[in-house]
Amino acid sequence: MSTTLRVGGEVDAFCTKCELLLAHTILAMVGPKIIRVRCNTCMGEHAFRGQVVPKSAAKPRASRASTSAAEKAEKITIAWEERLKSTDLTKARKYSPKESFAAEEVMNHPTFGYGIVSAVRGDKIDVAFKAFEKTLLHKRPDGHAARPTFGTKPAAAPQPVDEGAAPDAASTGDAGGGTVAS
Repeated sequence: MSTTLRVGGEVDAFCTKCELLLAHTILAMVGPKIIRVRCNTCMGEHAFRGQVVPKSAAKPRASRASTSAAEKAEKITIAWEERLKSTDLTKARKYSPKESFAAEEVMNHPTFGYGIVSAVRGDKIDVAFKAFEKTLLHKRPDGHAARPTFGTKPAAAPQPVDEGAAPDAASTGDAGGGTVAS
């Protein structure tokens, strides 16, 4: 491996966008001195400042929003198993899009297992399962999602043809390029 630096080669440098010491591609050099580099992570271009991390980058940033005393209080997280223990699993209903569910109700999904309804939004519910949260349908009479229509025009109804009238060019397929018999 060659240690000579050249345009197009790589060098470790401090990235001003990522605020980390990362690999950069050399874009410009004046003699043996590197002038401009591009970060291989964020593709940001900047002047080469060396491998020295500025002191300002090492400082943790203070949050912009002021926190109230209630926000500073420790958050209490209840484990999913703890929430499930406090409910009667024998009363858990099987999930079906036709059924209606309420918040904090326990359901038994055929694929995901037991879940707790965390939010109800119209015909959709957010259900917390052990490893993730899913949005599911409910209160659907047909059990399916409504299919959206994307600008489809209704088909024109067929027009009755008058038996006694001469057919026009559009109905015969003749676009006016044929001869007329006399």
